[in-house]
Amino acid sequence: MKTQSIGVFRNYRLGAGLLLILSLMSCTEKASTPPTRTTPPSTPVAPVVNEEARNYADYNTLVWSDEFNGSALDQSKWGYDLGGNGWGNNELQNYTNSIDNSFVNGGNLTIQARKQQSGSNAYTSARLLTKGKQNFQFGRIDVRAKIPKGKGVWPAIWMLGADIDQNNWPKCGEIDIMELRGSQPKELLATMHFADANGARRLKGTTNTVAVDLSEDYHIYSVVRSKDQIRMFLDGQLYFTFGTADTAGASYPFNNPFFLILNVAVGGDFDGNPDASTVFPQQMVVDYARYYQYK
Repeated sequence: MKTQSIGVFRNYRLGAGLLLILSLMSCTEKASTPPTRTTPPSTPVAPVVNEEARNYADYNTLVWSDEFNGSALDQSKWGYDLGGNGWGNNELQNYTNSIDNSFVNGGNLTIQARKQQSGSNAYTSARLLTKGKQNFQFGRIDVRAKIPKGKGVWPAIWMLGADIDQNNWPKCGEIDIMELRGSQPKELLATMHFADANGARRLKGTTNTVAVDLSEDYHIYSVVRSKDQIRMFLDGQLYFTFGTADTAGASYPFNNPFFLILNVAVGGDFDGNPDASTVFPQQMVVDYARYYQYK
């Protein structure tokens, strides 16, 4: 009996030990297995409207326009730059808000440069802009206009970065859709201005020589803006493309909102000053300004 009891006790101890070992192994396995974590799905970044480049004709949804069909300038869409400080180019005009220099009539906006003394300036003109009223990002802008000519006459359709008050020119960027040296009415210029790493101006553009005198009729001057790319068109025909590679590592501000500017300058560094052959007044007549996007 004693021997049997001892055997039973031994068997009990072996069984209890085995259970303890199995229990410890089970705890070790559970402790070494990291808890499963569920990572929430990342929220996709929505593309900016119209950031993809499309063909010129695909931009057919009118988003904003001024057809100039009223009897006065729509000041909910346009403001005035005023003054005669040379504007950084040694220009000779004083910009005013007088109806002598800008007016709406017969479905057109007319910006008129006049040989007219205004303070220390021998000429007056107008510079209209959508700053603070309408900004434009990706899409197509068309301006149908008949532009002036004459030595020292400088019409322009162009844009500046809407953040210009926080990032001074040229950091804000400048898009010259149309510039004309009045002495060269068959040469259409498009230029991009931007800043290098030190904030100094850099530029790249083109001079498009056409077969006709651009001052003799209306033409449609267009810019198509998409992400990292700018394209310029005359009457629907592409003649200049600019992208991030053209900045050669400098800043590229042209994905930001910009505002539109229409003006006629007189004299200065671009085409020199008027001479005896220059006739005044000179007018840029604008049929419409339109902003299109695609759906």
